Amino acid sequence: MATTLTPLHQLIQDHWEAWMHYDPLFATYVGDQRFNDCLPFATEDAFHAWREQLNGFNKRLGGISRQSLTVADQLNHELFSHLLEDEISELGFNAYRMPISRTGGFHLMFPDIFQVMPFESVQDYEMYISRLNAFQRYARENIELMRIGLRTGYLPPRCTLTDVDKQLKAQMVSDPTDNALYQPFTNFPPHINEPTRQKLCQFAQEAILGSVVPGYQALLQFVEQEYLPGARENIATIDLPDGEAFYAHRIYYYTSLHLTPKQVHEIGLDEVGRIRAEMEEVIKKTGWKGTIPDFLEFLRSDPRFYVTTSEALLEKTALVLKRMDGELPRLFKTLPRMPYGIRAVPDYAAEGETAAYYNPGLGDGTRAGVYYVNTYDLLSRPLYEIEALSLHEAVPGHHLQLALQAELSDLPMFRRYCGYMSFVEGWALYAERLGLEAGFYTDPYSDFGRLSYEMWRACRLVVDTGMHALGWSRQQAIDHLVKNTSSTLLNIINEIDRYIAWPGQALAYKLGELKIRALRTRAEEKLGDKFNLREFHDVLLLSGAVSMDVLEGMVEGWVAQVIYS
Repeated sequence: MATTLTPLHQLIQDHWEAWMHYDPLFATYVGDQRFNDCLPFATEDAFHAWREQLNGFNKRLGGISRQSLTVADQLNHELFSHLLEDEISELGFNAYRMPISRTGGFHLMFPDIFQVMPFESVQDYEMYISRLNAFQRYARENIELMRIGLRTGYLPPRCTLTDVDKQLKAQMVSDPTDNALYQPFTNFPPHINEPTRQKLCQFAQEAILGSVVPGYQALLQFVEQEYLPGARENIATIDLPDGEAFYAHRIYYYTSLHLTPKQVHEIGLDEVGRIRAEMEEVIKKTGWKGTIPDFLEFLRSDPRFYVTTSEALLEKTALVLKRMDGELPRLFKTLPRMPYGIRAVPDYAAEGETAAYYNPGLGDGTRAGVYYVNTYDLLSRPLYEIEALSLHEAVPGHHLQLALQAELSDLPMFRRYCGYMSFVEGWALYAERLGLEAGFYTDPYSDFGRLSYEMWRACRLVVDTGMHALGWSRQQAIDHLVKNTSSTLLNIINEIDRYIAWPGQALAYKLGELKIRALRTRAEEKLGDKFNLREFHDVLLLSGAVSMDVLEGMVEGWVAQVIYS
């Protein structure tokens, strides 16, 4: 007999179902395979209709009394309300009219889509082919969105479009079997017979040549003839229509904190000063006698800190993570069942991509998490950064947190597969520092790499607000990172262009980490000998990625419970 849902859970379920229909790519990423033959509709009408749907869900939520709900559902109500209001506001700023940049966008995401799709039956392959055939329509709709953006003042900074032409040309093959999207047709399950395989291969090749390649050709023509010429030289978000309000919204959207650009900037400068003092102490341990700028240049250029093959970089990364796997039970009471793997960043995206990133798996165990390591330009991938980078992206960082969240089967789907950026990225930065408690960073160069990564996140507060709201130039931001971090120039430029293309997102890391560390310090001071790190981590992780104010209330409640138990 079917269970009758409460009004709140029916509303949450209705919203989730509508979301899956609205964004079939997101549906695929969260394991809903019903729409694997579809791509979203990228039109003004589609975005307006979705915003109206969200307004309707928000109105229904307003009719549900929060006080009448259980404690668990009061939290569901609060987080669902945040989700709706944030997305309604975000759509109102029309940022979807700027859908591509050198550091992200559907043109880079689409060639990797097969990595998260199943290929176990003939129907799986047929749905994938249908999705390939939809790409030309999807590309043309996005082109029209960008044209609307050009006409209405939503102009991308020109620097964010550098090398986009190379990214597009990488998909414009004459032989369809050379396209990355053809990969699923090179290895069929044994039960699919040869005649069926040949037909599927034929249909896939026709889809790539008839839809994918023309879609990328149309994008390239548009970028070269209209988008680049129409792009703006200035980089500030406040220069967009209603830009000051948009950037203020972005700060809250990504941090769940009510802070002004100036306040964030000052926090960043304070952190830069603190971390720089710690860096100077670590430099002394290396025996270096020169200046800090000379030490940074030494780190960027000395061959001892670099490998010469992609395989060597992946192997050293894997060794770090295998060591951390063995330390996790000392730090965590609850660990995820989901495994994770390591892959190189695909060649077509590597040049403009950051040093590494993580793609989540599925809570039902049918897809593992993946840690992507950028092996392009190995002289930009120093070994002294591997420990901090890997602990951030995999364990105990993104993989551990997001895998646990996906496995929380008692939570609504939106809480299992969505969440606050300040929590997700703040946790991953906090996880880097946990390496100190697990026996990592014993080499002073590696410890300097950790501090350089923390410095980077502090600098983000400075340069993101500087560029988008306080009048900084792109070169000022680059110079700030060159001066204060040991990262290579390629990484710095890629990161700065990412911040320009993705305003506000870079603020989540350090602000989230500062809040998590402050909550831990407060709990340790209040509990003394009663403080248990493994239980504290359970409190942080077993409700999913919540907002900072909610997290603070959860930790305070746990502290009170321990005190009076």
